[in-house]
Amino acid sequence: MARGGVDADVVIAGGGIAGLATALALRRAGVSRDVVVLERHAELRDTGAAITVFPNGWFALRALGVAHKLTSRYGAYDTSKVTNLETGATQVFRFAGNKASSEEVRVRPIHRKALLQALAEELPPGTIRFSSKLVSIDTEPVANGDSSEIAVVRLDDGTVIRAKVLIGCDGVHSVVARWLGMSEPVSSGRSCVRGLSVFPSGHRVKFEIRQFLSEGLRAGMMPICHTDIYWFLVNNTVPAGNLTLGKNAFTEKEAAGDPIKTLNEVTDNIASHMPAEYLEVVRHSDHDNLSWAPLLYWNPWSLLTGRAARGAVTVAGDAFHPMTPDMAQGGCSALEDAIVLARALSRAATPAEGVASYVTERRWRVAWIVAGAYLSGWVQQGGTNVSGVRGYLVKLFRDLIFYRFVFPKLADTMWFNCGGLTPRKEGKYHLE
Repeated sequence: MARGGVDADVVIAGGGIAGLATALALRRAGVSRDVVVLERHAELRDTGAAITVFPNGWFALRALGVAHKLTSRYGAYDTSKVTNLETGATQVFRFAGNKASSEEVRVRPIHRKALLQALAEELPPGTIRFSSKLVSIDTEPVANGDSSEIAVVRLDDGTVIRAKVLIGCDGVHSVVARWLGMSEPVSSGRSCVRGLSVFPSGHRVKFEIRQFLSEGLRAGMMPICHTDIYWFLVNNTVPAGNLTLGKNAFTEKEAAGDPIKTLNEVTDNIASHMPAEYLEVVRHSDHDNLSWAPLLYWNPWSLLTGRAARGAVTVAGDAFHPMTPDMAQGGCSALEDAIVLARALSRAATPAEGVASYVTERRWRVAWIVAGAYLSGWVQQGGTNVSGVRGYLVKLFRDLIFYRFVFPKLADTMWFNCGGLTPRKEGKYHLE
């Protein structure tokens, strides 16, 4: 292949939480100042509207030096109330268990875009290249003739970039993961509607995390601030064509592309029996921050055995370990990835060794989180598409055992401290 194009130390595909956090971590750890983040959209994305950051996420944000910018803006929660609409029983469980928490390291729902902006404003201008879509990846040997390779990425505008390190932070259907040979994520059998409701004059909803359970459904809402409330509804995926309003039949995918249709389906059909307070919140949804999508995940065994690296090419965030949102660990684990990857690259003799060390360190933890999230969602919803005696036993386990004994164990994973980053010496970068 003829020479040409642009050279970079590190190329990161994807400008979401994983991508921006990784770019910042690489600079904080002194890996490289020559980092390019490719974001296919024209601006920072706020898809998902909100994210709940647990202690492990705050530990990572503290290592990145941005936690203080967010904890001062958002209130913390210590407990969650879960009401079983079939029995009327309400259980309260603590996120912290027996662990002591500082004011900073607590559970906080925050605006996703606020997190992205907090990370982006710490990066030098020009680090994020917007409207840049990765379309293909290749490799070529380095000029000095040793066994290492350079990643060659091509963008949809024809630009070619050669990178010493390529990190795929490009989401569930990652181009980089596919190039590495990682399998596609599979369906959990459930889907989720997510929304952000806005009350310009302020809402009257109590500042607490509420969840509601019924047959095949789990709904929840949590105020983010005095005007905004994040809400969600997890349902067993409805077979194609089985959603109906009036005489019209349509699919979840079709409804997802139409905010009015989505909201009507939630309030008038799927969740019509939910508490009036919840439905009132749903009706105030911002149409630009509404989504309905199947919940995908990667089999934990695949995480332990799959190929997540080739030379100095690897993945992070959803591209590495797609998971269901039932423990709210997608964003938090992506923040952990950023710290661990940057630290591994800063200490390794070669980029390939750093990447290999990172993958080895992360495999078992993310496999456990993916498994825990899937189990948590499956049990809380009463067993996905399970009925009869089996369904009754799952619900009995959920109501009598899961919240009291199992959830506290799962919550321990949310208190993991991924460690810090050694600040670079002025003027010294590891890859230069």
